[in-house]
Amino acid sequence: MRNNLLFGTLFFISFSTFLSSRLSAQSPNAVLYEQTSEMGTLIVGYQRDVDAINDFYYPFSAGGYYSAPLTTLKSPVQRKRLQEINNDYLLKLKSAGFNTFSINGKVDYILLKKQIEASVFLLNQEEQSYKSLVKYFPFADTVYSLENLRRRGTYKDGALIAAELNATVKIIDSVSLDLNKTTKLSLDQLKTASNIAISLKHRLKGFYQFYMNYEPTFTWWVPKPYEKADLALDNYAKQFSAKQDSLMAANHDKLGIKGLPIGRDELIRQLNAELIPYTPKELIELAEKEFKFCDAELLKASAEMGFGKDWKKAQEKIKNSYVPLGKQPELIVKLQDDALKFIKANDLIDIPALAEETWGMVMMSAERQLVNPFFTGGREISISYPTNTMEEDDKLMSMRGNNPYFSRGTVQHELLPGHHYEYYINNRYKSYRDPFKTPFSIEGWSLYWELLLYDKGFAKTPEEKMGMLFWRMHRCARILFSLNYHLGKWTPQQSIDFLVDRVGHERANAEGEVRRSFQGNYSPLYQVAYLTGGLQLFALKNELVDGGKMSFKQFHDAVIKENLIPVEMIRATLINQPLTRDFSTSWKFYDKTSKP
Repeated sequence: MRNNLLFGTLFFISFSTFLSSRLSAQSPNAVLYEQTSEMGTLIVGYQRDVDAINDFYYPFSAGGYYSAPLTTLKSPVQRKRLQEINNDYLLKLKSAGFNTFSINGKVDYILLKKQIEASVFLLNQEEQSYKSLVKYFPFADTVYSLENLRRRGTYKDGALIAAELNATVKIIDSVSLDLNKTTKLSLDQLKTASNIAISLKHRLKGFYQFYMNYEPTFTWWVPKPYEKADLALDNYAKQFSAKQDSLMAANHDKLGIKGLPIGRDELIRQLNAELIPYTPKELIELAEKEFKFCDAELLKASAEMGFGKDWKKAQEKIKNSYVPLGKQPELIVKLQDDALKFIKANDLIDIPALAEETWGMVMMSAERQLVNPFFTGGREISISYPTNTMEEDDKLMSMRGNNPYFSRGTVQHELLPGHHYEYYINNRYKSYRDPFKTPFSIEGWSLYWELLLYDKGFAKTPEEKMGMLFWRMHRCARILFSLNYHLGKWTPQQSIDFLVDRVGHERANAEGEVRRSFQGNYSPLYQVAYLTGGLQLFALKNELVDGGKMSFKQFHDAVIKENLIPVEMIRATLINQPLTRDFSTSWKFYDKTSKP
C-alpha cells in the first residue's frame, strides 16, 4: 500500500513538473503557481524514507499499526539509521544541480537542506542526552533486544523470556533505590530520563502484545513477569517526574505550570532555524515598540468612548457586552460574514465558494478551555464559551473574555481568510512542502490579516478598535512573556500578572494562556511567531503591493500558494532573489521607523 502511495505521489510530482514547465513557457508569472520543482522527488523521497525508519523502529500496538506516543524517544538503532539517511541525502544534495534550478527549486533545496541539518543536530543532541543518562538504565538493552525479536517474529522460549523479565525487574528495583540517593540531575535531564523510562515501557508493551495469546510458551510463562516489569518501569518513570516536579516547585511558582526555560543560546539557534535574523533582545524591543503603538490607539478609542485615559474602564464596558449563553455560535457566523463583506468590498482576496461553504464549528470542552481560553481554528473553529460543568466565576470570565468586540478580530483569524483558508489552499498547492511549515507562517498569515484589516479600517467604532487592539496587545505580550520566561527572567506568575495588568485579561484566561504556552506541545517560539510572522508578511506587502509591483489579490494568492514555508523564502520566490546553496537568514523585515 505504501509503495502504491509513493508511486502515485511521484507520478503526481513528475506530471506537475511537466505541466508547470509548460505553463512557465507560456507566461512569466506562471512560476508563482507551480505545484512542484526540480527538488520535488527528492523531498518526497526523504520524507518517505524517514517515515519508513520511524514506522519500523517505533513501538508496535495491538491493532497491528506502529505507534509513537509523544513520550516515546527514539531507540539507539533508530537514531543511527536516521543519521545514516540524513547523511545519504546530504550527499545527494551536494550532487544536485542547484545552479540550474528555477527559483522554486532553489528554495526547496534550501528548505530540505535546513531540515536535514536540523535533524542531524537534534539527533546528536538526543544521543548525547541519552549517553549522559545511560547509567540509570542498565536494563535498556534487554528491552531493546526483546523488541528486536518482535520485528521479525523470532521465536524464543517463554521460560527464558520470563527469566529475563524477572532479572530486569530486580535491576530496576536496584537502580530505583540508588536514584533516591541522588539529586544531581538537571530539570532537562529529569524530563528526558522520565521519557526514556516511559519509552521503554511502550516498547516492552509492544513486544508483549505481539506474542501474547499467539505463542503458547510465551502466553504460559510471560504474563506475570511482564506485569511486574511494566509496573516497575512505570514507577521508575514517576520517580524522575516527581524529582522534576520537586525541583520546579523550588524554583518556580505554585501554579502547577510545568515549563522548561531553554536559555538564550537555544533561542538564537531556533530563531536561525526559523529564518528570523533577530536576537531575543531585538524581538523584545520590537514588541515594546508595537505595544507603544497599541497604547496610543487604545487611548484614542477610550477617549472616544468617554473614559478619557482610563482605558481599563472602557475595556470593562466592552467585556460586559457578552452574548447570552447559547448565542455564541450565531455571533461567530455574524462576525465571519462581517469580515468577508469587508474583504470583498476592498477587493483584497478571492476566496473560493467551496472554502466559504465548508468551514465548520465545534464547542470547546471545559477541560480544553483550561489551556485554550479563546477560540482555536483550522478546518473548523472551536468555540470557547461556558459549559454547565464550570464554576460560576469561570463561566463569567469565559463569557467576558470572548465578548463580541474581542472576538471581532479573531473569527477571521481562525476561519476565512485565516486558518481555515490555509487548510483549504495548502492541501491543494505545493502540499509536498508541508514538512517545511513554520508557525511564523501558520500564525503569521492569520495575524497579518488582523494587522491589515485594522489598517484598512475594519474596526469602525471605538469599541471595535479596542476589541481588535486587545488582541494586538496580546500578541505583543506573547513575545515579551515567552522570551523573558525562556531567558530565565520571568516566572509563569509574572507572565500571568502581566497579561492581566498590561493587556486586560481575565485572570483565569491569563492562567490558561500561560499554561498553554509553557506546558503545551508548542515550540518555545510559537507565541513569538504570531506577531513576528504577521509583521514579516506586512513588510512584504509594503514592498510588493505598496511598491506597485502586485495588486492585493495577486499578492495574497501568490503568498498562500507557496504553502506555509518561512516568509523569507516566500519573499525570495516572489522577488526572484539570487540564492546560494549555503543560504542563511538576513532579511531585516522590521523597519523601526514605520508602523504596520
